[in-house]
Amino acid sequence: MMFGYTQTGLAVLAFLATLGFGGTYAAESVKDVPFMQEYHVEYPVEASEGGNDVRTIAVDNSGVVWAGTKAGVYALRGKTWEPQSKITQGPIYDLYVDPAGAMWVAAWDGLYQIKGDQVQKASGVDGPVAVVGAAWDGLLALGPDGSWIEKSGKWSPVEGGWSRNDRAIVPDPDNRAVWLGTCMGLYRWDGQDLRLFFREEELFSGDIRALAFSPDKRLWIGSLGGIDVYANGKREKYFTTEKGLPNYDVRSLAFAPDGVLWVGTALGVVRYDGKNWSLRNSRRWLLSDDVRDVAFDGEGTAWIATAAGVSAIKKRNMTLADKAEHYLDICLKRHVRPPGLVEKCRFPNPKNRNVFEPIDDDNDGGYTSIYMVMECLRYAVTKDPKAKENADKTFDALEFLQTVTGTKGFVARTVVPTTWKKMADPNEKLSPQETVERRIHMPRYKIVPERWRLSADGKWLWKGDTSSDEITSHMFGYLFYYDLVADKTDKERVRSLISRIMDHIIDGGYVLRDIDGKATRWGVWSPEKLNGNPEWRTESHINSFEILSYLKTAYHITGDEKYQKEYLQLIEKHGYGKRVRRPKAYGMSERTHIDDELMIQAVPGLMLNEKDPALRGIYMEGITWAYRTVENDQNPYFNFTFGMIGGQGFHLEESIAFLRDAPLDLIQWTVDNSKREDIRLVRWPMLEPLQLDRMLPPSERGVMRWDKNPWEAISGDFSDPEGHLESNGVFWLLPYWMGRYCGFIEGAK
Repeated sequence: MMFGYTQTGLAVLAFLATLGFGGTYAAESVKDVPFMQEYHVEYPVEASEGGNDVRTIAVDNSGVVWAGTKAGVYALRGKTWEPQSKITQGPIYDLYVDPAGAMWVAAWDGLYQIKGDQVQKASGVDGPVAVVGAAWDGLLALGPDGSWIEKSGKWSPVEGGWSRNDRAIVPDPDNRAVWLGTCMGLYRWDGQDLRLFFREEELFSGDIRALAFSPDKRLWIGSLGGIDVYANGKREKYFTTEKGLPNYDVRSLAFAPDGVLWVGTALGVVRYDGKNWSLRNSRRWLLSDDVRDVAFDGEGTAWIATAAGVSAIKKRNMTLADKAEHYLDICLKRHVRPPGLVEKCRFPNPKNRNVFEPIDDDNDGGYTSIYMVMECLRYAVTKDPKAKENADKTFDALEFLQTVTGTKGFVARTVVPTTWKKMADPNEKLSPQETVERRIHMPRYKIVPERWRLSADGKWLWKGDTSSDEITSHMFGYLFYYDLVADKTDKERVRSLISRIMDHIIDGGYVLRDIDGKATRWGVWSPEKLNGNPEWRTESHINSFEILSYLKTAYHITGDEKYQKEYLQLIEKHGYGKRVRRPKAYGMSERTHIDDELMIQAVPGLMLNEKDPALRGIYMEGITWAYRTVENDQNPYFNFTFGMIGGQGFHLEESIAFLRDAPLDLIQWTVDNSKREDIRLVRWPMLEPLQLDRMLPPSERGVMRWDKNPWEAISGDFSDPEGHLESNGVFWLLPYWMGRYCGFIEGAK
């Protein structure tokens, strides 16, 4: 890491200094050096019964990947699995590549050798073979009906006296002996003497599944229950779920070329680098969490045998700048829909990502505004005309969300073409009983039977009942667009738009009036509601913070003194200034990560525009208090926003770690960490849902969105295990470009 001001950072410092707080701005920055990015490639074997039930995997000396399945043996040629028809079809239990490069196949009906194009069944091996591996002078094959040893090309039976419930063979690297893993204990055999290890002080579990020697010649022993480590024939240590192992059911052990241990378990692939454990599971990383075996090729790719085919976890060298290009490419290809809104998309067939459908969301306007801020920051840093073009088009779309309503200042949640037949939240008619049911649950629930309305030109359906969330995001977007991108003409459009919206809110008594003349369900900032109505107690703090930010932003953009007057009146007459010392609810039953994100979006409008030291002190007190409640969320967007306004201790290194570790795959796979045994399930920091007692890295969680709870035990899209939905990647792009803009991240060389 390098500490010091970058050119961009100095520019921001100069700007912030004009606002009176440049001296507190953080001076840290990080070089964008290359790192290894993991990603998953699927290699399903064959659709026929048993073809994807992969039991064992190996890579031969020429780099060809071999899979032993319930249906037979397959070799991967390019992207195609070729069945080995010369071997009897049926279950395969083990694969082993000998020093000469021959592939040995332990099958249901015996032992086979594949050498080049030649396939030969081993003579003298009578019966099924469960495992085959190296011994001191040759090979050893073990099965339920017997054991056989190979010397000088000839196989002969051997009576070793060990259990026939065999699972693993590994030769001792320094001694003329072999270690045998069975479901009845661990054996060491040197051809004459046989020693059994099974006692509690020798093994955590006698049900041995896997054996592997580490580069430092320690024997690692995987069992049903954990992993034991032997040095010089004696137990040195052991690992269980209480000591960091995410799953007790160990099936395979393999050391990668870089020395990292990969453990196949019933819950995915676990890695151990000597200090930390990590887990690769869910469809993001594996075709199935039911892992049976792992092998490595010369490039370090992990080839993983699962119950649903072969998965490859590969690596590529990237910088954060490379990663930003990757996410932006996905976003622009699949996530911008007319008239310029940005959100998720859906794949009708998850296996074909070339065919996709746009989908609507209740907060399309808000998420589109966040995208626009990202493009504004990108333009400010790079001066890329494409970034400006994207930001301009997005502002057009946000402006359209207001004008499409045909009102003076009301803003639609979203719009869709009239050709759409299905929306996320359709119009509904409620019976009197159903209406009461809703209001019993929430007395202030607003019944809106007509959510979607036809535009004046008949081309669009626009959605009403717009929330405070949407207005907060819009204001966030207008601020950055006005300051960083808009030309003279565009600035006038921004001034006009924000004036119309703010006048509509003020004239309505600080509520967002829908076309029915009544406040929307969530669009309430009035002193009458926030100061005395018990139904609005929970929202009173965040809504006070929001409306002050709106007014300050409007004053900054328009220069109209009436917004400053309204702003000061709410502070001095109605107590909003006191309330923002704690700008959000934080009771466990009241906290939402939606409010966390709304607060962060409202921060720039206040802190980049307020110059009064007393008010700045109040706001900074509240923001700092609120930030300390989320600073462990591993959230680079919150962290960089706090750093941008001069906040101390904004977790730069953790933010960079998040940006590097976030997966390239943006499919909203369900990631169920509630099944992990190295983590405790808790009811914190919220009462709902179940959460984890420690924060996992992003590669072990579902794709994030910053209004979601990163502590959730089950994350991603719970209803879509097949991977139909894809995120737009803005959750990553926004903090990255904010980090670049603020000088926290240097550009890649």
